[in-house]
Parts: sequence; structure tokens; C-alpha cells
Amino acid sequence: MSDLPTRQIPGDYGLPFFGSIGDRLKYYYSQGEVEFFKTRMHKYESTVFRCNMPPGPFMARDPRVVCLLDAVSFQTLFDNSKVEKRDVLDGTFMPSTAFTGGYRACAYLDPSEPNHAILKGFFLSFLAGKHKIIIPLFRQTISGLFSGLEDEVSSKGSSNFNDLSDTASFEFVFRLLCDKSPSEANIGSKGPKMVDKWLFLQLAPLMTLGLKFVPKLLEDLLIHTFPLPFLLVKSDYNKLYEAFYKSAGPLLDEAERIGLKRDEACHNLVFLAGFNAYGGMKRLFPALIKWVGAAGEDLHRRLADEIRAAVKKGGVTLSALDEMNLTKSVVYEALRIEPPVPYQYAKAKQDFTIHNHESSFLIKKGEMLFGYQPIATKDPKVFENPDEFIADRFVGEGEKLIQYVYWSNGRETDGPTTENKQCPGKELVVLLCRLLLVEFFLNYDTFKVDTSNLVFGSAVLTFKSLTKATQSS
Repeated sequence: MSDLPTRQIPGDYGLPFFGSIGDRLKYYYSQGEVEFFKTRMHKYESTVFRCNMPPGPFMARDPRVVCLLDAVSFQTLFDNSKVEKRDVLDGTFMPSTAFTGGYRACAYLDPSEPNHAILKGFFLSFLAGKHKIIIPLFRQTISGLFSGLEDEVSSKGSSNFNDLSDTASFEFVFRLLCDKSPSEANIGSKGPKMVDKWLFLQLAPLMTLGLKFVPKLLEDLLIHTFPLPFLLVKSDYNKLYEAFYKSAGPLLDEAERIGLKRDEACHNLVFLAGFNAYGGMKRLFPALIKWVGAAGEDLHRRLADEIRAAVKKGGVTLSALDEMNLTKSVVYEALRIEPPVPYQYAKAKQDFTIHNHESSFLIKKGEMLFGYQPIATKDPKVFENPDEFIADRFVGEGEKLIQYVYWSNGRETDGPTTENKQCPGKELVVLLCRLLLVEFFLNYDTFKVDTSNLVFGSAVLTFKSLTKATQSS
């Protein structure tokens, strides 16, 4: 790569203040996310260029970024020897710490900060200690999702997957962390809506509402100009915090033993449960089922055959899951084509050189780097037919491409440690996605979904039919 020609990073930021607003309006309204980036890639003939990223003036510390939109340059975001990840989870904007009890949650900490290693080590240790109960707990929890789907499809002719999935996801996460149901902690079925509200108020500056009867400029003024106040969700958040504080006693005892403050550990647990785990499952599960549903009956038959053959040997176990090569590939392909976290940010610690497939570029110390993953993981120089969902893309020789799946803030072939910013639940997320498919095709031969509606950029998945399994599992 040292032989690549050096090129000045193309693009500019426009006039101070007004350039940022102009880019924001194009990003959200006149062009949309993907077209915003593709237009500039074509204009500059480069996957590396400069632009402004939302939300812009008043909320953004500095909207100016260097975009990295290919599978090679994107990996720079994972190199902690060159980049810093302090307070960049949401990019150029950071919500008030009031949303997390006055503490900066682990996700906002750079690995160089002492508390990062303590908190992430705490999470990794906890997840490792729960490995024996994850499969039976998830299977038990997800059964309510299926019964709900069947009842609604039978009585109404259709069923909203998202609501049922959200309920099951929150139930699973709470029981995993607290060893009890949310109903035993006085939040019951209200938990998902409480977390949704908490998430929305933090992330609204990075969203569009898509409301038909609200003028776009008014929407832009309301949610992209000034941060929404924590006061609007304070009561709900306090109830969530109290539920975890009272229910996760043994876990919080362990946190104190390793040197964490009890309230800081609990606020981090709420963040881990609500933002990282539930928030990720809220986007990922509908996306996974959407792509599998759209692929049609042939893929459904192949998945059902593979899953049932493996399970028949000895049940739903880790060894059985490891035999399901097509199932694993389908999960990786869903994570590649529609990653649950589309944005990654980092700030340069020093001057250094990056490269894409064609050129090298000089990055200056202090510059903000931004990667838009839905384009980087569709790099046509890495993946054939990158915009297509190809179920067996990662089977056989295709396994070599798994390293270019980046959803977890790292390469899929890497693992989370206390020294990096890769998602501590990376392995758990992949496991749960596989289990979701396993449970589907143990119970059903095929299904049909309607994905024509969208909300906040995520698929609103409506089930139109479910065909019960004709084979014994």
C-alpha cells in the first residue's frame, strides 16, 4: 500500500455555520442519507472526502468530518493507536449526561481512560458467567413472540412483529441481568416504551421523524437545532434505574468489589440493557427477519432442513449451532447489508496516513473521522453484487469475507477486549440472531411479511402469514 499515490482529501465544508446547515438539510430531506454520500463519492471520484455531519450548529461540537466509505479506509476507525473514541458514540453530538445519571457511560469512554477497562471487563466477565443459561433463557422468552404472532395473524390477518419483538427483547435482557422478570420489578410491560422514549430523546438530533403533516423546516428546527431535555423522560428513567438497582443486587455487589461506585455501575447497566442490548435488538431482529422473509420459500426450506437436521442430533446446543453454516451466513449477511449501528466515529490522535483502494491520504491530528457502514460494507471491490442479500455469501470460501463485516465496531474476526471499543456483546448478538432463526424454522416452514412501511429508518415488519412446520423437529 506504500506504493499508492498520495492525494489531497477532496471536498470542503462550505461557509462557516451555513455550510453545515446546508449539508444537514440535504442529508435529511432533499437527498437522504445514502444519496448524500453517493453523490459526493461520484463528484469527488473518491470514497474518502470532507463534509459536514448532522446535527450541525448549536449542538455539534464541530460538524466537520472526513468520510470513510470503503472497506479499507473504514478499518482506520478500529485502530486505537491512531484514533481516540472519547465521547464520539453519537458523533459530532453528545447527549447530556443527565440521561445516564450524570456519568459518562462506558460506550463514551476511550480505552485510555481507567474506568473503561474496569467497566468493560465487568461486562465481559458477566456475559462469560451467563453462557450456560443464554440459550434456554432466550428460547423460553421468545416463545411468547411466536404465540403472539400466531394469535394476531389468525384473528386479524396480520401481526406487527416489532412490538412483540421489543417486548420479548426487553424481557430477555432484564432477566439475563437481573434473574427475574420485569413484572417482578414493578415495570412490567411498560419497560420497552420507557426505554424507547429515553432513546428517542437522546438520539432525536440524529433522526428524522418522517411525519407527513409537519413541514420539513419545522421538524428540522424542533429536533436538529436544540437538544431535547432529559426532564421529559426523568420519571420513566428513574423507574428503570430503580428496577435495576433493586433487582440486580448480586451484580452490583460484584461491581463494588472491583472498585466501581454502586450507582455508577447501575447507570451503566441501564445503558447496557437499554441502549446497547435492547436498542440493538430493536433494530436488528426486524431487519434480519425482513431480509429472510423477502428471500422467499426456497431459502426458508434450506434453512429449515439445515436447522432441523442439526437439532435432531441432540437439541439446540452450541455445537448444533456451529454446524449450521447457512444459518450463520444468513446472520452475517444481514449484519453486512443492514448493520444495526450505521455510523462510526473517531478522532485522530496524531498525523497519520490512511488509504482506500486507490490512494493514500494524510489525516491531521484532531480531525474527526466518520464511517458510514451501510456503504463501506457494500464495497464492490470486496463483495460481488454488494447490494443484494445473498444468503450463502459467507459459506465455504466466502468465510474469508467475514473479516469485512464491521457491525460491532470492529472486524467480525476480532474479539472484544478491555483495550478496544468492540461491542462487549458481539458474540451474544450473533448467537441470539442464530437462535431466532433456529426457533422460527423449528416452528414454521415459511412465512410472508410486508415491509412497505418505515419508521425512524427501521423496518416496521408486518407478518401476513405463518405456515406451521410440517416436519417433526
